[in-house]
Amino acid sequence: MDFGAKLKEIRKNEGLSQEQLADKIGVSRQAITKWETGRALPDMENMIILAEIFKTTLDELVSQAMPEYQRKKEVYASETIYDIDCSKHFDIHFGSANTIVICGGKDEKLHVKLESESMENLNQVMKVKLDEHKNKLDVDCSIQKGLSKYEISEAVSVTITLPQGYTNHCELAADAKKVYMTGLDLKRLEYDGAAEQIYITECNGSLEFTSKSDYEITIDEIHGRVEVNQWRANCIIHIPEKTDCKVRNTGRRCQIYFKKNGEYCDNLFPEISENELCIAGIGSEMIVDIIER
Repeated sequence: MDFGAKLKEIRKNEGLSQEQLADKIGVSRQAITKWETGRALPDMENMIILAEIFKTTLDELVSQAMPEYQRKKEVYASETIYDIDCSKHFDIHFGSANTIVICGGKDEKLHVKLESESMENLNQVMKVKLDEHKNKLDVDCSIQKGLSKYEISEAVSVTITLPQGYTNHCELAADAKKVYMTGLDLKRLEYDGAAEQIYITECNGSLEFTSKSDYEITIDEIHGRVEVNQWRANCIIHIPEKTDCKVRNTGRRCQIYFKKNGEYCDNLFPEISENELCIAGIGSEMIVDIIER
């Protein structure tokens, strides 16, 4: 059992909600969600507090997590930075990657960072090209001939930092194993491509996902709109209960089902809300998995 699953099991056995545990530690409820879903690990100080709360030893609690702390391989990196002087429409094409992180930044720059633990010549085999047209910026990544998509999807991670206040609309075309979207505040973001897992935290605006393959999406909260547009595919959305959003079906021959604690249930979300979770497309199915806070 990994650390996240262990923490969730212990918390439930103690009869604590995520919010109650967060209050005891002095962190946000979103932090507990990240720990339990494997998106992050608590620092050593919080590990000690957890061990005290659950009356267990630190060794027992972190036995599954320690490999993550101990793994400190050399990371090869290449970063492209571009000054932004006005609100932009970003059109980004990235092909394949293992992990894509797209987040909001505080400076007036676009950052595109490539990282790999195995490709020493990363800055030579992958090139980021920029092409600006008035209020639009095209970002393309070219790959050296002879390098397969499989090699890239196994070895390369990408972090795209969009300048807060200078990003109006972003289109991102890519295929990745994991996609993280965090700290975004923009009018609209469109992700077009495959992703085995998608994590959304602290994002404001409209987020749209388009694919012919299945999605698994974990959302901490919805501030705006999240739309999944699929062609004969399935998606599962993990979302906390009592989230302030309405759930709508605007697709053709699409179905929505709701689950809580592994059992099918009725729609527990409000009929009227400024925020929205939506399925679109044709012949697709969405399962909304309601998570206890």
